Amino acid sequence: MLETVDLKRKVDKAAYKEEIEGLKARLGVLQQEVKNAGLPVIILFEGWGAAGKGSVLSDVILSLDPRGFKTYSITEPTQDELRKPLMWRYWTKIPLYGQFSIFDRSWYQEVTNYRIEQKISSKEIKKRLHNINVFERQLVDDGYLILKFFLHVSQKEQKKRFEKLEASLNTAWRVTKKNWEQNKEYDKYLDVYEEALSATHTKQAPWNIIASDDQNSQHLDIYRTIVQSIESALQAKKDGSIRKIGPGSWDGHYPQMLNLELDTFKMKEMPLLADVKLDQSLEQDEYKEELKKARRRLKKLHNELYRAKRPVIIAYEGWDAAGKGGNIKRVASGLDPRGYEVNPIASPTPDELHHQYLWRFWNRLPRTGHIAIFDRTWYGRVMVERLEGFATDEQWQRAYQEMNEFEKELSEWGAIILKFWVHIDKDEQLRRFQDRQNTPEKQWKITDEDWRNREKWDLYEEAVNDMLQKTSTEFAPWYIIQSQDKKYARIQAMNILIEQIEKELDK
Repeated sequence: MLETVDLKRKVDKAAYKEEIEGLKARLGVLQQEVKNAGLPVIILFEGWGAAGKGSVLSDVILSLDPRGFKTYSITEPTQDELRKPLMWRYWTKIPLYGQFSIFDRSWYQEVTNYRIEQKISSKEIKKRLHNINVFERQLVDDGYLILKFFLHVSQKEQKKRFEKLEASLNTAWRVTKKNWEQNKEYDKYLDVYEEALSATHTKQAPWNIIASDDQNSQHLDIYRTIVQSIESALQAKKDGSIRKIGPGSWDGHYPQMLNLELDTFKMKEMPLLADVKLDQSLEQDEYKEELKKARRRLKKLHNELYRAKRPVIIAYEGWDAAGKGGNIKRVASGLDPRGYEVNPIASPTPDELHHQYLWRFWNRLPRTGHIAIFDRTWYGRVMVERLEGFATDEQWQRAYQEMNEFEKELSEWGAIILKFWVHIDKDEQLRRFQDRQNTPEKQWKITDEDWRNREKWDLYEEAVNDMLQKTSTEFAPWYIIQSQDKKYARIQAMNILIEQIEKELDK
């Protein structure tokens, strides 16, 4: 890709001035159209040291209303960021619908410069490239426009710019030892950039390779691409059509890369809910003894998890009144309160509604060695959002794949993932609803929505069966918790948790 770029191309000052002001004015107008259309835009600048990333970013944002964008300069991760999944710090920076996120360097540092500087293995790089492709595909599927620019300069031009920067006391600090090492090993970095660009130059997020030896040519190419791509995306959104590929500066073919074919996952066989027996129970004395034993074991395991820096994610779904809250309370009673957090998931907030739906769950992930418990989860997309019309057919149907990809990435990070479906039958739910309604101190637990959902029991059962069949993977399996007797359900969940943590820590 990079070898095809004409680095000698120049644009004279008069031609540059004649066109650039119109492009900047048009970009300012388009920002308002982006806001009105709810189009989220991500612009990222990658490239060689001294290629002009900072200056062109600064120039672009001068054409924009500062209330409609955020800029991010990506440096090496902080200690807190190192305790989260690789893509966490990028997921948390995606823009609201109708706004811009602009990156001076991006997630591509993880597969380019860091590859050389941190000596990352080829196997790990392949995994990271795949995660990047998944990340970008999920965003584009959700309506995001991603504009990727690689600013390319020759080795000779880069050296000339470094020398010029070093010649001034005001700019010498900008040239680091790593910069000079990059120039010295230019061909080595060139190969790494070429591999990363080729692996991630996809139909949904193509690369724009920008010849940057001449600044006028560089700026015109970038502004033209931004304006034309936004215009194309707005028109596609208006027409409800598939977005056309943006006018990238490279016209080569699109390789058949990892993200152009969806992953297939090895699934764990699950029974239909109707076939699950709900005849298990525990006597009170046995329950108390088992609870005490499970709490002791969990407390010890929690310390071992912290030392091993293994995060745990426990996802609870289930029927209304099935006993999720009480189950979570007993699990939490065996954990160090400094090392876990319970995330109750309600209807999305306005900010959450204006992001890709997994964004709010990426924001709630635990640090290494900690435990996150979710009281309802991302699976709402294929249950309540599916049945209540909050997600389109296309959205909830592709969500199975997206959620498997999400959990796969967490598993590769080292997370132990357990998903509990807390199960009761329809008659038991009615009994518990009536008990709540007739008991003053429990009435807050029952709502009109609970009764409405009950009327759709058969539809929800069908949706849950689909979910269990399509998302119970080897790395993130579902467990059906028999909760006809709440005491049995609590011990069952705790014992499964203990067994799976022990198995993972013994690997």
